[in-house]
Amino acid sequence: MLIVLTGIDGSGKTTAARALVDSARAEGRNALLLSNHAARRRMSRLSERFGWKLPPRAADFVETSIRVANVLISHVRARQFNGLVVMDRHLYCQLALRRAAGLRRGWLLPWLVERLPDPDLLIHFDVDPPRAYERVMARGTDQEELAELEAFRAAYRSLPEFPDFMEIDANGTPDDVFAQLNRVIAAKECVRV
Repeated sequence: MLIVLTGIDGSGKTTAARALVDSARAEGRNALLLSNHAARRRMSRLSERFGWKLPPRAADFVETSIRVANVLISHVRARQFNGLVVMDRHLYCQLALRRAAGLRRGWLLPWLVERLPDPDLLIHFDVDPPRAYERVMARGTDQEELAELEAFRAAYRSLPEFPDFMEIDANGTPDDVFAQLNRVIAAKECVRV
């Protein structure tokens, strides 16, 4: 089973992805976590350290290149793995980032989304931007502006692919979110049987 998790920064998708894989392994099942990051956190730290910020198009070029490479490698690894595969982030994340930055979709990302294997579940962690902002600030590893998180959330919801996403309310505790995630997966597994 291939599960893809999306959501704005601070939505809890990485925490839930790790918990899901750890839980499956504890039950004796094969499970693999694949992270499809775009180096945004690293670029944010470098920008803060050196006092410069890449223009939006340049930042998108770097992020898109890294994300595409990670997603393609992840799909190769997923194809070779027998068990549960959880992808933390995907190309949809880059499409939403582009839209939030006022950039066009382009042709490459939509073309790849059409050609890559469809996940069994495409789950979106929906969280109120102020709550996400609190979480991002509490972890202290990267910087986000509330307005950017609001734009990112709106961008996700405006994607033409968004109706295919299964939404989870990610405003609660990690345990609450994990319980919702397990219910969604269990429902999907019942349908597959």
